[in-house]
Amino acid sequence: MNEPSRRSLLKGVGLGALAAVTPGMAAVGQSEEAAEVAREALRPRAISLSGIHAYASAHSVAAGEKLEVFVSASMPYKLSIVRLGQAIDDPSKDELVHAFESVPPRIQPIRPGSCVIVEKGLPPEFLKSDFAIQFWLRPFLTQERQAIITQATKDGEFGLCISDKKEVQVTLGSNFQLTFPALPTIAWTHVVLNCLGGKVALWLDGKKFGSAALGEVPELEDKPLILGGRQMNGEIDLLLDADLAQPAIYARGLTEVEVEALYQARALKSPPAEGLLGCWMLEEEQGAVLADSSPHSRQGKILNNAMWMIGGPSFDGRNVARFGNQYDPAKDSLRGHSLRLASDALYDAGWEVTHEFSIPAAARPGLYCVRADFESDGKPRVHYTTFLVRKGAGAERAPLLVLCSSNTWLAYNSTPFAKNLEAGQPWFSSTAGGVNVDPRAPAYSCYLNHRGGQPAYQFGTRMPWPVAGPNVWYSGPEMGYSHLMRGERFTHVWLEQNGYDFDLVLDIDLHRDPALLRDRKAILINGHSEYWSKECYQAVDQYLCAGGAAIVFSGNTMFWRVSFNPEGTMMECRKFDNRIGGMTHATIGELYHAQDGKRGSLMRECGMPAWEAVGLECDGWGGITPPEFGVYHAELTEHFLFKQPNEVGLKSGETFGHAPGGGVPKAIGHEWDVRLSRLKSYTAKIPAGVTLPDEPQGIVTLARGVRTQTHALDFFTEPTTAPDGTVAEMIYWERPRGGRVFHGGAIAVGWALSADPKLQALVKNVLECFGVKARG
Repeated sequence: MNEPSRRSLLKGVGLGALAAVTPGMAAVGQSEEAAEVAREALRPRAISLSGIHAYASAHSVAAGEKLEVFVSASMPYKLSIVRLGQAIDDPSKDELVHAFESVPPRIQPIRPGSCVIVEKGLPPEFLKSDFAIQFWLRPFLTQERQAIITQATKDGEFGLCISDKKEVQVTLGSNFQLTFPALPTIAWTHVVLNCLGGKVALWLDGKKFGSAALGEVPELEDKPLILGGRQMNGEIDLLLDADLAQPAIYARGLTEVEVEALYQARALKSPPAEGLLGCWMLEEEQGAVLADSSPHSRQGKILNNAMWMIGGPSFDGRNVARFGNQYDPAKDSLRGHSLRLASDALYDAGWEVTHEFSIPAAARPGLYCVRADFESDGKPRVHYTTFLVRKGAGAERAPLLVLCSSNTWLAYNSTPFAKNLEAGQPWFSSTAGGVNVDPRAPAYSCYLNHRGGQPAYQFGTRMPWPVAGPNVWYSGPEMGYSHLMRGERFTHVWLEQNGYDFDLVLDIDLHRDPALLRDRKAILINGHSEYWSKECYQAVDQYLCAGGAAIVFSGNTMFWRVSFNPEGTMMECRKFDNRIGGMTHATIGELYHAQDGKRGSLMRECGMPAWEAVGLECDGWGGITPPEFGVYHAELTEHFLFKQPNEVGLKSGETFGHAPGGGVPKAIGHEWDVRLSRLKSYTAKIPAGVTLPDEPQGIVTLARGVRTQTHALDFFTEPTTAPDGTVAEMIYWERPRGGRVFHGGAIAVGWALSADPKLQALVKNVLECFGVKARG
């Protein structure tokens, strides 16, 4: 059929107009060896970034281990390793550990986007006779053309796409394209492309849309079949933002009865076996390999870690109860399976090593940075890559273990490829991160959805994380307040300056090795320790049960559950309720982790409440201007911690936890924790079938943290008011199950510790009480 007659036919049946489609690159004369190399190199399209971007092989390394550094640079730079010094905002006081020799600048591109590669593509003659393709699709919000199922032909491409308006497009070669009605967003649609007797039609949710003569069709190339993308010029583009369920391909057409049956089955039953060339039921729910249930061994391989544990077309995650935790996805016969793809997904930048350095066995433990200095636009700039050096194997353990809240640093890493700042310029980072260097670069986190609106649930460690840098602030210059790595350093510096021996570890270190707590006098949980794994929670609880002690300088503590893959390179966190930092479009039914199948979201809704381990529970957060930050009001000043071994000098009602004169630093900001009894007192509405737990015995309130703002969250995260402005509590607790806890109840305790002599005296008493003594 020639071009004019085909166009006339399509217009006549109302299937839409032809659109221009760029033909694919034909591999004419390509050897089998070269073709195999091309297959192996098939990856999402490259994006080259300006500036300097870097990451290290691990966030935590032991003294004596090798550190690999990965740099992408569009201009010359000088690279060094420094140990952060005691002058928190003066990098000239950092200790230079190593300066690397200069290397030429080299841009290493990123290749974001998840998709599935089926190496064994469809046979060349596939389009020459009857065929059918069926699947379920739930597209998200991206307004651009995206591919669903494609394979290259001798003359362009074959496959199904959705347009920027979510119209279904069928393409066969360089000239033939049919456009069908648009699909709803964030809703499932059953799609069948059916070719019978030389005529092609599309079925949406069991309804037929038009019919057109197929005419002459091209042969398929010996190239992979791609789910969620299109091969073009040796790369994959048109990456898909959607959930995909039960894609299946037939070497025959389907009858109307079969189409209706597939629609009614909602992907819960295997499709008919006759003529099946490939079918992916997506029952794995984890991993990177998709099994093919057809007899043709067309296994799929996921690139860039698609999201599992989403549920299929038969499942509505909104119908799962939030409270009670009785739901088990493994026992839900109606849940079904799907795979969520994202066009910006990236969890490992995949760069080549540019620099290597063996950390000296005698290196002092602590926080280090790989520092890149360079010039851009005539201004000096700097890029930091934070990592921790811990003691080597066999080294003597310090009595105090200080935990860095590195899970939270990673959770806030919204723009890993942010624009570089001028040297000496603080990065005022909110949950949105910095300014993205390229609009196509990933910009999602535990606070930002993927670009298509998919909730972000997975976060890789082999990526830049500039948000963990020593120059990252959370407030304006009038405050100098931080809640990530920089905010935690105030405690570290104070301990060093006062002669306390301590070992520093990251969350991932304790997650991997709970034995790090063995033989410690105390653990100090510091900063914004918001994101906890089951392994870390259980390690601390068991350590306390065995008679250990915990000092908590944290607010919003143990709030969200995370999990890690066995390699520790992927953190998973599924957050519900966007009023409290949860992800838009997340449902209760999607909160179950792919890594372990267990319930996610709030720790207290996962059977691991903070109050049960360390005595307090988060009750909210607030603004970050100086008047909004609060201070402690002393209550039980006759308690031994105010008296022994040194008199703190506080009277009941007197304030502390602030700089002399009452200014900043102030302890109560910007997130806080209270006793369960207080949290219960302003919880007015209890969901049906739920009983509020009782507070354990033995908790003593030493001081109240009071703010001028009184808004808070109740036990069920409903907005409420703290009647007297008490949003945080300082407690001492001798746990009935064993162990002792001193909890400051706010993120900025360590910040205030750097300036308030009375808080310093109290903390010295706490350390002494727990057996942690200063040198000399």
